[in-house]
Amino acid sequence: MLAATAIAASAIGAGSASALVVHLANGRTLSAQPIAGIASAPGIAGASALAAAQTSKLEYHGGPVMSSNTNYAVYWAPSGAPSYPAEYESGLNTFFEDLALDSGGKQNVDSVATQYGDSAGEHANYSSHFGGALLDTDPYPLNGCTAAATCLTDAQIQEELKSYVKAHGLPHDLTHEYFVLTPPGVEDCFEASGLECSAGVPYPRGRYCAYHGFIALSGGPLVYANDPYVTGNAGCDDGEHPNNKPSDGALQGGLSHEHNESITDPELNAWYASNGEENGDKCRTFNETTEFGTPLGTAPDGSRYNQLIDAHEYWYQQEWSNEALRCLQRVGSGGGGSGAPTVTKVTPSSGPATGGTSVTITGTGFTGATAVHFGGVSTSSFTVTSSTTITAKAPAETAGVVDVTVTTSVATSVTTTSDHFKFIPTVTSVTPTSGPAAGGTTVKIFGTGFATGAGATTVRFGTALAKSVTCASSTECTVVTPKHAAATVYVFAVVNSVRSPRTSAARFTFL
Repeated sequence: MLAATAIAASAIGAGSASALVVHLANGRTLSAQPIAGIASAPGIAGASALAAAQTSKLEYHGGPVMSSNTNYAVYWAPSGAPSYPAEYESGLNTFFEDLALDSGGKQNVDSVATQYGDSAGEHANYSSHFGGALLDTDPYPLNGCTAAATCLTDAQIQEELKSYVKAHGLPHDLTHEYFVLTPPGVEDCFEASGLECSAGVPYPRGRYCAYHGFIALSGGPLVYANDPYVTGNAGCDDGEHPNNKPSDGALQGGLSHEHNESITDPELNAWYASNGEENGDKCRTFNETTEFGTPLGTAPDGSRYNQLIDAHEYWYQQEWSNEALRCLQRVGSGGGGSGAPTVTKVTPSSGPATGGTSVTITGTGFTGATAVHFGGVSTSSFTVTSSTTITAKAPAETAGVVDVTVTTSVATSVTTTSDHFKFIPTVTSVTPTSGPAAGGTTVKIFGTGFATGAGATTVRFGTALAKSVTCASSTECTVVTPKHAAATVYVFAVVNSVRSPRTSAARFTFL
């Protein structure tokens, strides 16, 4: 082993060349994402070691997980430092905002981490928040290593983080994480010896794309990830940039990987396999099928994407699922090239409750589809035009928003916000069409998409709510008019929060 770095055998069990949790000579513990194409080496695993190690489950070692994560992007760029490329910072900020907006769903890889819990009863919930972008203008310290013109050690990065957090009164505990993002040309090494350094340092010293760790402080740990600039570096970034921004390279080159590992193993004593791999490491296989899974589609710039977060397209690695025993793009997605279908778009996204709307379903894994459901109703009319496209005729259904799912011999697609279709009720006639302004007139409403049962359908005369509604079927309801000023108003049926459109046939005159 190199003098600077030893495999964390005491914490992990039997050490191996594929273990990515490392103990430094100064006593600190870190976990790194290796660059592609390097041979196995002490401390940092190579492609062959990782590919051969994807057989064991993650094991729980007693430590905590992060039940929620408020993330801060720390851009450390003092005066005179190299500039970040245009849209690098804004692209990463948008990513953190997207995580927060989609938080709690099943449509993003962060949902895979929710299966991991700890002895305190907490789970690594998909509960992300964006604390904000922080600009650190403190000058870089004198080089702690010699591998680059500007070369920082992990010890120097930790000292700066501690100083910055204290100076600005920022929180540090198991619900907050800081991502240190340095500009191009600023490299770092684990230790002063500079034997294992960031990807911008030429091989054999340049070995990792990013890493995460924690700093033990009074009041709670300071959880952090170090993400040096790796966009365009072939060992970390394969060039798929669906947002056409340099921030895409950072996400693929370590930020998403370290984020998921921090959530499930923030103090490097919770979830990892017997060989030291955390949930991100087990899917850092350098094999496209297992590392990235089946693409969901192609972005306007021609890049592929495998994640949709708040309608934005991203491309980064899958995460390991103990439950599925494979790498997944999201909970229940099948992932890892299993061929499980996914629905990413439904066009048009609404139609009448009478059915008959011709719908194009876009996604992946549609070959051999055996069924298409709109909510709980299957359609008998659909055609698989390719592995990514199905045309289907919407069936008749009660009004409301439903998930469109595709079933194959492998699985049924997992429901997401991208597969929604809205069935719209209609009011086709009103009998009688007039009554006193004092209300109390019994009126029959005819149409489609009505829901039976008390309170399932409401009816409005203009903005006034009908006094009572009894629906005998999906096409007929009996209502009692409310009190209303003399006027002719439109009559609306509301079912599952979806309102019927305004039509000339759906009018009532208060006399």
